[in-house]
Amino acid sequence: MGLLSTLGTIGGSLLGGPVGGAIGGALGGAIEGNDSAKAAASAAAQTAAATDRAAALQREMWLAQQEQQKPWLEAGKQALNKLIPIATEYTPFGMQQFQDDPGYGFRIGEGMKALERSAAARGGLLSGATLKGIQRYGQDLASQEYQNAFNRYQSEREARLKPLQSLSGVGQTTANVLGEVGQTYASNIGNSLINQGYTAGNAQLAAERSRQSMYGNINTALGRITPEQWSSAGNALSNWYSNLGK
Repeated sequence: MGLLSTLGTIGGSLLGGPVGGAIGGALGGAIEGNDSAKAAASAAAQTAAATDRAAALQREMWLAQQEQQKPWLEAGKQALNKLIPIATEYTPFGMQQFQDDPGYGFRIGEGMKALERSAAARGGLLSGATLKGIQRYGQDLASQEYQNAFNRYQSEREARLKPLQSLSGVGQTTANVLGEVGQTYASNIGNSLINQGYTAGNAQLAAERSRQSMYGNINTALGRITPEQWSSAGNALSNWYSNLGK
């Protein structure tokens, strides 16, 4: 028997005999059962408050991580925006690109100058032999330099693509990291809320069981009282009330 039940029994004993003890025990049990229900509700409220604080802290950390990763994510986006047109609007290497190649242009220009100077020194600048030599030189140089120009064309394109690809990759990695962190954050919050739901449900069940037990104890205690004992208890209460004014 708990303390409150004991005090109730003592108070009820003022009514006299077993009737007073039964009534006192029932009243004490009611008080004790109500206190148990309140304790369960208080425990559930404390758990809910702790869950809210934990959720707020995790949200704060999630926002901080987003802010820290933001520069890398933005850099990746900007690089991707520049990379897309370069990668999708590729112009295949052809004669125009070959003729525009600086290396080829420089070599053929210098070679022509050398041929012209040599012919001028011999006094045959506009001779047929000079023109044939220039033509042959241009054809030979074109044959030799085409592959070199193609390689330079591809190397230049790769030099433009590679930094952008690398930086856009950083953005993609950052996005993946934020996705994983966000998923962890959502899972933790979800688990916390589920656990809080279990705690609140268990507290409600405990409070309900406490109330049911309390009602059962009251019914049991009061059910043991006979009509004659109720009558005796009524007389005792009347006498007690009458003596209050004396």
